[in-house]
Amino acid sequence: MECTRLPLVLVLVLALLWTRTTAHLDRNSSALKVDLSAAIRRVDRRFLSVTIDASLAAEERFMSLLSSPKVRTLAKALSPSFLRFGGTRQDFMVFTPQGVPAADAPCDRLQLPPWLEDRLKKDWTRQQLSLMKEDWQGKYRRVQYTEYTVDLLHSFSSCSGMDLIFGLNALLRTANNTWNSSNAASLLRYCESRGYQMSWELGNEPNSYEKKAGIRVDGNQLGRDFTRLREMMSRSKSYRHAGLFGPDVGQPRDHRVDLLEGFLQTGAEAVDACTWHHYYVNGRDTSLEDFLDPEILDTLAFKTKEVLEKVKLVSPEKLVWLGETSSAYGGGAAGLSDTFAAGFMWLDKLGLAAKLGLDVVMRQVFIGSGSYHLVDENLDPLPDYWLSVLYKRLVGPEVLKVDLAGGAGRRRVRLYLHCSSKERYRSGAVTLISMNLGEEPARLSLPDRLSSSSVEAFLLQADRPGAAGLYSRCVRLNGDVMKMQDDETLPDMKGTRLPPAKHLQLPAFCLAFFILTDAAAPACM
Repeated sequence: MECTRLPLVLVLVLALLWTRTTAHLDRNSSALKVDLSAAIRRVDRRFLSVTIDASLAAEERFMSLLSSPKVRTLAKALSPSFLRFGGTRQDFMVFTPQGVPAADAPCDRLQLPPWLEDRLKKDWTRQQLSLMKEDWQGKYRRVQYTEYTVDLLHSFSSCSGMDLIFGLNALLRTANNTWNSSNAASLLRYCESRGYQMSWELGNEPNSYEKKAGIRVDGNQLGRDFTRLREMMSRSKSYRHAGLFGPDVGQPRDHRVDLLEGFLQTGAEAVDACTWHHYYVNGRDTSLEDFLDPEILDTLAFKTKEVLEKVKLVSPEKLVWLGETSSAYGGGAAGLSDTFAAGFMWLDKLGLAAKLGLDVVMRQVFIGSGSYHLVDENLDPLPDYWLSVLYKRLVGPEVLKVDLAGGAGRRRVRLYLHCSSKERYRSGAVTLISMNLGEEPARLSLPDRLSSSSVEAFLLQADRPGAAGLYSRCVRLNGDVMKMQDDETLPDMKGTRLPPAKHLQLPAFCLAFFILTDAAAPACM
């Protein structure tokens, strides 16, 4: 992955944008209206979470990639978070213990030899072709996994500061189509014997069981299956208070609505949060224009409100999570989901989901098959990874109200407002999450109470200017290309200090975080 540093001339040109006032920018100027008095929402501190697709364990040796020092370094920067292990292939996986659990070892002693890492990376490229063939044909083979997979997942999550959620197979059914819990019971006994702290899910996208496996499970039965799992957990000393999440249904459409409603009637009390999945577009026939289309971004709001209404009718206090989500379904859109362009969908989803009341958003995937990963097949971080790290560092859990008024390009500018992370900024600071989907610069007019605040700016742009740069797998932060210093060291991710001003300039095709350090927002004190 070749990335180039922005030429000095272009850096200077961008710097001029901070003070430039032209008739063109006046036409694209939008005024912010904010309410800093109280938070409208508060999300979980692990709001931005990640997944590892179960396809990584379709051949168990590939789980060893989680012992790579580089992968573990990248994961630590995303904590605190949940780490969900699941996906389509979890419902074709059977725990087959061999009686040889891994020996306990300190986190700093778990290292994948470089020669083995190189071999696994090469073989993983071929493995992905096999997995893609299964997905295209819709025919999935049963996979056996051993203690090795479970031990590695637990080690990886705990050493990375993540909370593991393990997805169980719900397609193990009895003759009367109830869930056969015997294999799950075996896994729970093993995990309890090892003292593993973890949470659980049961099944992945039950709305597609008939298509994937010729088995149809209605919502009422699904709820009873979850109740059965909760009863099993309640008899365990280790898991009686552990989290249980589900049903991980696809976004509302056709019988998916009926399935969710039926599940809530019989299983709502069994789960700690109701989970559903969301993707904007089909990865096989989407386009760059889709990734920048405000109307497509707005579809998340329609689907979210529908799910929240269904849950509220049955269980008003129940938390709702996006249990799996990314830009495009079908493994992502090659050449888009793994490029700078994907950042617009990802950052907007984080902002909108928090605003609407979703408590956790799990990104598909941290590492694994497909093209919507945060870490690629060479174990190098992609643009959405850097965006996620910045979000973790800069954005607090309190959601504030912000509106945008005026400006010809207002639809192309999207904004969200949070209290700033209190681990990095003093109380009262706010973070303005900003994005410009258009090819023209935009100007944000701050209200008087914010225009006197100093600003720390974090501008993310592609390593090439213009629309062509949107296809890049590299990203610049304030002009510097983001890349690891070595396998165990991330780069400095510093902002640019700006003096108080009435306006903020947002370059074309830009993602930005503006920290207003002196905002003194009562909601954030």
